[in-house]
Amino acid sequence: MAFFGKYIEVTPHTRIIWTNEESPEGSTSTATFTEKGGKTVVVVHDLYPSKEALDAAMASGSTGGFPEQFEQLDVLLGTHS
Repeated sequence: MAFFGKYIEVTPHTRIIWTNEESPEGSTSTATFTEKGGKTVVVVHDLYPSKEALDAAMASGSTGGFPEQFEQLDVLLGTHS
């Protein structure tokens, strides 16, 4: 699946905000990075323009990809084999 959007804000080591423009009802995502106990905590929020847009995203399955994405990130960073 192709993804389209643009970065709205990039604050190194702290926060990234980007748009998800795959549809007219796309979301805006924010990822924050904080250190806690020598580890990095990543929190991702998606903001949809309406409840209907969120419902449509959930129905299409597009909101279910985060577990796989974070597993791939773990592998890339070497935290899991």
